[in-house]
Amino acid sequence: MKLRAADLTDIVTEILDSKAVIVGSPTLNNQMFPTLSWFLTYITGLKPKDKIWSFFGSYGWGGGAVRGMAEMARKAGFEVHEPLIEVKYIPTAEDLKKCFELGQQIAAEVKA
Repeated sequence: MKLRAADLTDIVTEILDSKAVIVGSPTLNNQMFPTLSWFLTYITGLKPKDKIWSFFGSYGWGGGAVRGMAEMARKAGFEVHEPLIEVKYIPTAEDLKKCFELGQQIAAEVKA
């Protein structure tokens, strides 16, 4: 779901109903986008339980968004699934393969 295009209530409902949450953000000034930072602050305050969280993102010259999202989630006590994926510029075929494999791993954990 696109954070800027979806209703906040719909996003929160989906998160509360899910077993896994995968969040992505490009890096802006070595951090996640401000709207995503606000949203993660909001959702970590709600403390949804028993969820697997994972994070991915992109960067141009210096990363930081993925690390920041994972740190915020860990500080809130969330279970963060590794590996985190951060790609430089446009994802390569290998990067996309890693994303697909991450999705498979999380799906297997959810089913277990």
